Amino acid sequence: MKIYVAGHRGMVGGAILRRLEARRAAGEDMTIVTRTHSELDLSNQQAVRDFMGDEKPDQVILAAAKVGGIVANNSYPADFIYENLMIECNVIHQAFSAGVRKLLQLGSSCIYPKLAEQPMREDALLTGVLEPTNEPYAIAKIAGIKLCESYNRQHNTDYRSVMPTNLYGPGDNFHPENSHVLPALIRRFHEAVQNGTDEVMIWGTGTPRREFLHVDDMAEASLFVHDLPKDAYDANTEPMLSHINVGSGTDISILDLAQMVGEVTGFTGQITTDPSKPDGTPRKLMDVSRLDNMGWSARIALADGVRETYQWFLDNQDTFRR
Repeated sequence: MKIYVAGHRGMVGGAILRRLEARRAAGEDMTIVTRTHSELDLSNQQAVRDFMGDEKPDQVILAAAKVGGIVANNSYPADFIYENLMIECNVIHQAFSAGVRKLLQLGSSCIYPKLAEQPMREDALLTGVLEPTNEPYAIAKIAGIKLCESYNRQHNTDYRSVMPTNLYGPGDNFHPENSHVLPALIRRFHEAVQNGTDEVMIWGTGTPRREFLHVDDMAEASLFVHDLPKDAYDANTEPMLSHINVGSGTDISILDLAQMVGEVTGFTGQITTDPSKPDGTPRKLMDVSRLDNMGWSARIALADGVRETYQWFLDNQDTFRR
């Protein structure tokens, strides 16, 4: 079995790669194929066509994407929609052209409407207006789902999609401007402690609620879904509503999250909010009953995961300091 993992240097792709390598070390007969961005630009159609034709993988896990937090999505909307559309179109189509029958595509919870009923079920897709701050990225991820479903309908492939909630953990992006909320908070509070700052201000009102899932749980869930027998997957999905939510099933306010991060990092000052900054979606909680019914649920508690992630940050901060 030859498996191509696209995006193996990213946080999620790296976690999936570690699990596949552990399986191989335990005796599973598999070849794992990876390429760095410098070796293969997934937005280049001809390059992806040549790669798929040469390697001819049996399975593909598409974890590659251009990702970022609210600032990055607001600042580079054209980059987010173009690059993600190109990656999905090239990888999915060229995988099919090379004879790949089984593929797993990773998306995002931002596919759901801004005011979707909470918790968000899979059938909330395309029922309302998207959150404006990340609409371009969401449109691209919705397109990825529909690409998989359309190839399944027309060509009888087995292309599946999983939609994770907010992810965090080892390998995350801690850039002060372009990262997601949890790693951004970890870095901000750490630097406040180091600099002796007695106040940390967070964007928005602090009232929006978010769900978080450790990347190791996401990797485990992704391979669980990918490995499901086709009849078991089909029994829990529909041809044009085939994606599966992956989350912890619980959420927390941004202010409470900031307080948790402050405790983990040893911050003893004051936490304030800046209501002039955007809050984003009021609440994002995934309904994970479909995945739970299939037999998988998250195992890493948020407080434990934040402590582990902060330790990883401390151990690796010299590699990403800017």
